[in-house]
Amino acid sequence: MDNLKTGEVICKRRKELGLTQNQLAGSLNISFQAVSKWENNSAYPDIEMLPKLAAVLHTTVDALLGYESAVTGYDKCYNTEEYYWGLMPNRICYDIMKILPPVRPYRVLDIGCGEGKDAVFFAKCGYAVTAFDIAEQGIEKAKRLAEYNKVDVNFFKADLFDYRPDAEYDIVFSSGVLHFIWQTERKELFDSLKAHTADSGINALNVFVKKPFIEPAPDQTREEEKGQPWHSGELFGYYHDWLFHTCREEIFDCNSGEIPHKHCMDTLIAQKSAFIFSE
Repeated sequence: MDNLKTGEVICKRRKELGLTQNQLAGSLNISFQAVSKWENNSAYPDIEMLPKLAAVLHTTVDALLGYESAVTGYDKCYNTEEYYWGLMPNRICYDIMKILPPVRPYRVLDIGCGEGKDAVFFAKCGYAVTAFDIAEQGIEKAKRLAEYNKVDVNFFKADLFDYRPDAEYDIVFSSGVLHFIWQTERKELFDSLKAHTADSGINALNVFVKKPFIEPAPDQTREEEKGQPWHSGELFGYYHDWLFHTCREEIFDCNSGEIPHKHCMDTLIAQKSAFIFSE
């Protein structure tokens, strides 16, 4: 373990979240002197404390210990001329268009946009698109893709652990990202997304689901491997009060990283206060 780096990570994440040493200590039921010692590298968190500390700081144990993060891993994947995920839009995009066709420039938020293929597709179809990802290389390639296709997309770099929308959107979309979210953070995240969705707007989301008979993906990052798994139906429960258009679980073949493997995924497209039924 790189102790110096661990102290720096704790201090940096605390300040990024706007927490004082007292506030961080209170969240962990310890003294502020303990936090000060961690950050000064004169003492280090107990092993049993690391998971709770990581959750409070909206990061991972691996990141606290200085291991390669998913961000670094994806930046490496995106640091090529080719597009790691290809250029074909996710099929969910077509499902979204059937529910809210672009008869006007509906506002789209693409969470974890990667290299921008879905965000650019929405923009080409006439939607007003905002999209973010934590991987710098992904954002840069997304901007180039938008420029090539002569569309405007508001791309920016942000961390899903920290970012919450401050505007209202008609469509909130996220594919292949939400499995990074810790279980303790999930309800708060979805409450925020739902609150910032316009009436009759939709949330279209998917998440990888853990199955004991499916081997981990060969290109899985350390953060993905160590993250808290999602279980069948968990995603759907957060939207029990919305109208479901799509609610499915499927196992599919994947070739990301040019190594064939399988995933299990839950997919949900739900609409907010969509219809008033009459007799």
